[in-house]
Amino acid sequence: MLNIGIIGAGRIGKVHTQSIVNFVRGAKVTAIADPFITPETSDWAHSLGIEAISKDYHSILHDSSIDAVLICSSTDTHSPISLEAIAAGKHIFCEKPIDHDIGRIREVLAALKSPVGQNLKYMVGFNRRFDHNFRAVRSAVVNGSVGKVELVKVTSRDPEPPSAEYAARSGGIFLDMTIHDFDMVRYLSGEEVEEVFVHPAVLVDPAIGAAGDVDSAVISLKLRSGALAVIDNCRRCAYGYDQRAEVFGSLGASLCGNDANSNAQVWSGSGATGEKPLFFFLERYMQAYATEVTEFIAAVENNTPVPVTAEDGLQAVRIGIAATKSSKEGRPVKLSEIAG
Repeated sequence: MLNIGIIGAGRIGKVHTQSIVNFVRGAKVTAIADPFITPETSDWAHSLGIEAISKDYHSILHDSSIDAVLICSSTDTHSPISLEAIAAGKHIFCEKPIDHDIGRIREVLAALKSPVGQNLKYMVGFNRRFDHNFRAVRSAVVNGSVGKVELVKVTSRDPEPPSAEYAARSGGIFLDMTIHDFDMVRYLSGEEVEEVFVHPAVLVDPAIGAAGDVDSAVISLKLRSGALAVIDNCRRCAYGYDQRAEVFGSLGASLCGNDANSNAQVWSGSGATGEKPLFFFLERYMQAYATEVTEFIAAVENNTPVPVTAEDGLQAVRIGIAATKSSKEGRPVKLSEIAG
């Protein structure tokens, strides 16, 4: 049985805790830490059988009975806690991104090559790779059904926009939201991105623009093989959480649509109707969250490679930084311009 410590008891920390408790075998959450933990959160943790609750995550790192940690705290703490956890000899699952600063990501990569770090598993939480829809598309690429990849299309639209305050401190749409889609392009195609060109806009909330961000974008990417990719993003989607992808190739295409509560339709004299996409990302991806942690635990127990590495985390951030640069400068940006 693998003993897990959760660092960060906010929304995503609670998601991972509940998925481990309810769905994951071979692991047990024995401790949780958050500097802003409330009595309500403590009661919630106790109800799940978690006894060790602290405001200081060092209590988890110093606990020799804990084998692995899930870093679910705020983005600015991901790389510092990663370095401390590596030094403490803990296996690590870190929510995306490792950091917004490439230099600090490099520090984590270097620590993973140290005598202590090279024996540890480090996985980055890009949960969409574990969604049943996107995995099926990827399988069609791997088994050759689509032939040589020529075009990847990703649509990603949130049901509701964030506040302007959140936008101002998020790192920007390309490092906060689109980073998942950049990872999807790499995952679905199996290729690296060489160039990014962004057409940004503020179409949803002028306050987001005033905060220095954009809320809509069309992004074109050139891949190493010469294949192309297109991502369209919007921070608001009236009909729900819109998550679709397509890989088009020399032999055909593989594409996936949205999940809904059912695929039933009603046909009548007035038309045909069906259910809207699931509204919230937790509804759409709850099983994916459970699957990614299950595979992390399996990698630790079986000493096998993790499915999403720190290098994957680095590349997604590099693309996000290139996209931000393209958005601001109005030109294509080559990934060779971005350190890493």
